Amino acid sequence: MSGLLSPLVLYKDASVTPLFMSRVISSISVGMGHLALAWGVMSMGYGARELSIVLACNAFPALLILWGGIVGDRFRRHHVLVGAELTGCLAWLALGASFTMERAPLPLLCSLAGLGGVATAIFLPTVRGVIADLLEGDKRPAGNALINQTESVGQLIGFVSSGAVVTLVGPDWAAGARGILCGISAVLLSRLVTQRPTRADASVLRDLREGWREFIGRPWVWIMTLHYTAITTALVCYMKIAGPLYTQDGHGSAWAWGVISAAQPLGALAGALIGARWRPARLLLVTATLPASVSLPMLLMGSGTSWQLIALAAVVPGVLQAVYYVFWTTALQNRIPRAVLVRVNSWNIITSYILMPLIVLLSGPLVTAFGPQPIVLAAAGSAITATVVTLIVLLFASVARLPTEDPEAQHEPTPSALQTDRAATG
Repeated sequence: MSGLLSPLVLYKDASVTPLFMSRVISSISVGMGHLALAWGVMSMGYGARELSIVLACNAFPALLILWGGIVGDRFRRHHVLVGAELTGCLAWLALGASFTMERAPLPLLCSLAGLGGVATAIFLPTVRGVIADLLEGDKRPAGNALINQTESVGQLIGFVSSGAVVTLVGPDWAAGARGILCGISAVLLSRLVTQRPTRADASVLRDLREGWREFIGRPWVWIMTLHYTAITTALVCYMKIAGPLYTQDGHGSAWAWGVISAAQPLGALAGALIGARWRPARLLLVTATLPASVSLPMLLMGSGTSWQLIALAAVVPGVLQAVYYVFWTTALQNRIPRAVLVRVNSWNIITSYILMPLIVLLSGPLVTAFGPQPIVLAAAGSAITATVVTLIVLLFASVARLPTEDPEAQHEPTPSALQTDRAATG
């Protein structure tokens, strides 16, 4: 049993504890913002079309993820994370103030949602690489598992409490709470000590080309990336538009959607432990299979099932998506040189997010025309189809096994280097 709970031992490591604490706090804020933005827009009388426009503006800055990858490889990674959280803090406090208006102008809501999206674009690729700075290779699976667990705990608290907050006191309070929590997370992240990049200065264009070469030169990375792009497309349609409108239309409203959203991080608490412990022989094929589980709650919603059963079903993809996160993140960290890790992560992430604004914009009118249930069934079908195609490609392209681990990616910073960094940061 002690082996199964080994990720929790990392809480005793003072060099990484602030990171785990910040992930709990920040993930609570994500849960708050998830409902606050949707219900804040709808509470002012805007419909599916306007909601899709605001959410598209929130998603559009994902195109900046490549720039976020460059920043994450050029500067101390914990400084980049602090800057992103402070940007999110300002954006969400302003959104909370906007939701107190009787009907805030749509351009204002779009601008503030876009600023929040910029913070996310900077944060995502960097947080996936920061563990490589803080932990050596054999500790990274446990570190990634604990990041997933702490995020899941935070999202669980955030999703459940946000439903109550939105229902009882309004979306303006939920949005303001997200802003405050982002600020607290920034304070915690400022206590980390990460390495100062040692590579020579280079142009932005050269950085982009170098990251692209490292990404495209590994077929197992870009095949899996294209697969998860299809999964993300289905999830965006379900989570951003169809799900909230389905529950608002006589299926439990904000409280029900908060519980459904919380079910996935609840399952992830167990999934992260499994991911830290399980080592399947065909790791890549197993990893490629796991995301298909997202279709289960979509199929139930499409058939008109009660929100309680949908919430129960959502626990399953929560478990399996957490296993996927640990497997995939650790595979990248252990097989890609640390100097380009965040840029490769940015190429890995951007393809999953680049279609998000378009999907959100299209989902609103489609749901208005056909209703949420047919659209969510189509999303489930696309996730299943993408997984089957990916497995076939991996098998026939002879890349069904991961390459050996990269010694440079495994290398741990020397104690003297870390001591120098700590002295430099005071």
